Amino acid sequence: MSRSDTESVLLRRATATDARAAADVWLRSFAAALPTVVRPHSDDEVRDYFRHVVVPLRETWVAETPGGEVVGVMVLEGEELSQLYLAPGRRGRGIGDRFVALAKERRAEGLSLWTFQVNAPARRFYERHGFTAVEWTDGARNEEREPDVRYVWLPQVY
Repeated sequence: MSRSDTESVLLRRATATDARAAADVWLRSFAAALPTVVRPHSDDEVRDYFRHVVVPLRETWVAETPGGEVVGVMVLEGEELSQLYLAPGRRGRGIGDRFVALAKERRAEGLSLWTFQVNAPARRFYERHGFTAVEWTDGARNEEREPDVRYVWLPQVY
C-alpha cells in the first residue's frame, strides 16, 4: 500500500453498523500485538461491548478503506484515548499517526491513555507522538492483570 493509498483511508465517526467490524479489528489487533496478554472476555463479549457500549456511548472513530473495509478503530472517552487499534496488516502505514492527530485536535487541552508495559511498539509510537509516561502499575487495577503504563500528552504552550 502506497502513501496515497493510506491517505485515501477515511477517518470517520463510527455508526451502529460499524460495531462488528470495529470489534473484529480490535480482536485481530489485540491477538497480533499482545499474544502473551490473557483477555478476560470472549470474542462475543467484546463484540457485544462494542455494539452496546463503545459505538453508541463513546466517541468512536473508524478508518475505512475506499472499498468499505474498516481497518482501524479509535475511541475517545473524556480526555482519555481509550482505544487505538489497527488491523495487523495496516500497522506502520500512517493510519495510527492520523488517528493520534485527530485525537489531539479533538482534545486540544490534552490526552491520557494506558497501554501494557509489554507492548513496546505501542509505547514507542506514543512517545514518538509526544506522550510521556507518568505512571507504571503492576496491573492490579486492570481486567487483564497485566502491568501497564499511563501516558499523558499536553499541548505545547509558547
